[in-house]
Amino acid sequence: MKEQSPDKSLWAERLIENIIFRSRWLLAPFYLGLVLGLVALLIRFGLELYPLLSATLQPESGSIILGVLHLIDLSLVANLVLVIMFSGYESFVSRIDSASDDRPTWMGKIDFSGLKIKLMASMAAISGIYLLEALLKLPSQTTTMLAWKVGIHLTFVVSGVLFALMDWIESRAKHNENEH
Repeated sequence: MKEQSPDKSLWAERLIENIIFRSRWLLAPFYLGLVLGLVALLIRFGLELYPLLSATLQPESGSIILGVLHLIDLSLVANLVLVIMFSGYESFVSRIDSASDDRPTWMGKIDFSGLKIKLMASMAAISGIYLLEALLKLPSQTTTMLAWKVGIHLTFVVSGVLFALMDWIESRAKHNENEH
């Protein structure tokens, strides 16, 4: 049996690595889809804002606080989509070369660990808004539903704290490793 020459195996290795490296561009449509999701959130925000503004002109409208909570919820989700879109694209596809001077300071600086923490913090904030909404609608909430909402919120909070703790432990271990 004849062995392959080193040139042929090196060529095959480079070809495979090139295909794998270029396959990162398959993620680009996902990020474009997130842009469309952001547009959908903007439309939903407008649809939520219009009745809220109309309600402010009516006497004794108790739905203003809940309406504002819905707007905050939508803006938190939109911020989360934006952070995931930018940091995911820059981490896995390509650096965003923006000619603009108003580039956010965090762009290009959020690693996977930071993204996890931001994701968990946003999820905890969003679940906190739903919990606050449930508390404001207390008479219409069953004890079981309220308990589930509190449990879900606490799960997000505890998970976020545990992610942060794991990252802190990892950074301390790396710091100690570099000292020795």
